Amino acid sequence: MKTHHYIFLTTLLFVILFYDENMGLNLGILGVVYALLTFYKTVKKNKTKVFNLLFAAGIISSISFAWYGDFASFLAVVTSLLLLSFKSRNRRLTILFLVPVFAINCFTSVFRIFNFDAWLPKRNVSGIWQKTLAFVLIPLVLLSAFFGIYSAGSDHFASIFTDFELDINVWQVLGLTILGLFIAFNYWNYAVERFIYKNNRMLDNHFQDKDKIQKSTYSFLDLDAERMSGVVSFFCLNILLIFFIVTYNYEQFYEVSKTPVQLSEETHERVNAVIISIVMAILVIMFYFKSAFNFDPKAGFLRILAKIWISLNAVLVFSAMAKNYEYIISYGLTYKRLGVFAFLILSLIGLALTFIKIQKKKRNVFLFNTMAWCFYGTILACSYINWGGIITSQNMKRRDFAEEYHFANINFGEKYLLKYADEKNDIALKNKIVRKIEGKKSSTFLSKNLYYETLKE
Repeated sequence: MKTHHYIFLTTLLFVILFYDENMGLNLGILGVVYALLTFYKTVKKNKTKVFNLLFAAGIISSISFAWYGDFASFLAVVTSLLLLSFKSRNRRLTILFLVPVFAINCFTSVFRIFNFDAWLPKRNVSGIWQKTLAFVLIPLVLLSAFFGIYSAGSDHFASIFTDFELDINVWQVLGLTILGLFIAFNYWNYAVERFIYKNNRMLDNHFQDKDKIQKSTYSFLDLDAERMSGVVSFFCLNILLIFFIVTYNYEQFYEVSKTPVQLSEETHERVNAVIISIVMAILVIMFYFKSAFNFDPKAGFLRILAKIWISLNAVLVFSAMAKNYEYIISYGLTYKRLGVFAFLILSLIGLALTFIKIQKKKRNVFLFNTMAWCFYGTILACSYINWGGIITSQNMKRRDFAEEYHFANINFGEKYLLKYADEKNDIALKNKIVRKIEGKKSSTFLSKNLYYETLKE
């Protein structure tokens, strides 16, 4: 099949799946079809390990959305399919170009779609298809469009057709066709600008030979002075960080207990301070190890001090993790408290990658390239795992379990809430949960979330 076949096929499928439907199982089906067609269309040389992993992630993400239908799984589907399409044609381009490429294409597609010679076949198609296109499809599209316009502008014109009832929402079909074509066109026929290919090497993880030349960063500061500046800076920062870790842990674990509200505010403030501290620490290291000092034989002590600072920052992260864990033990799990762990883990990964950058002499962009994949992995983890079920099942073990809060604010915990209602003989709670499940199950087939279909009322 040619590119235009994929565009028309997926546009038609989009209209069929979403006509008179809410988003649910239909998006999961569409995602699976897009992933399978992309795998089939991709040439063998581009089917790398990364591509195959993205293909698997696209399939699983689509199934996850069909199961849950929440924002996290939607984000996972979109990101996985965009990455899959991107890597199917550009295996050497860095992931950092993904957003610019598709953002540019979304704006330019309005003009590119009318450049028919660029994406429609230039040779004559077979006689049957040619006649179908010329005598049926094009007149039908024009007739439908002008019929809608004239009906809206004249009641008498519209009244001529009152005896004929066609159970089709023409405007919805037209809107879905335009949206489906927009998505399909940008997915199958996106363009990568030449300047992006030219600048891809600028985002390479490895230094080039010219970067290894020993030279000072600024004209007013020679190399020896800049190196000594780094040594003094990291030495002082290490001393400062040691004092901060001591006071930070004393305030967290040895001061007088406070109210839950005060503890919550202070915990989030301190975690935010830790995360900002980690980001600043990485930026300082990126400043000193952007080029020359990675290969400077006299910068051994500077590298040691930088690695010590990374290790001390890791200690700070573990301290924040311990406090967040203590907070969870005292007051239970919530999405925000799990989110704190996610950000702290990403901070640890950032520190580990910074250590590798220094040890393996990588460029600064190595951190951005790798962290982009880490954030993508976080999106997948958020979409594949039923965190709401984990929160509900764990908090049920607590004496202060708030069933109303979990019913209203925690997603996909109904299975455990039903169990809790049966254990506590809470008929009112059980009836509310059953009504919610019945409401979800009453959706049409393509609008369903499969999670609720597995629940027994």
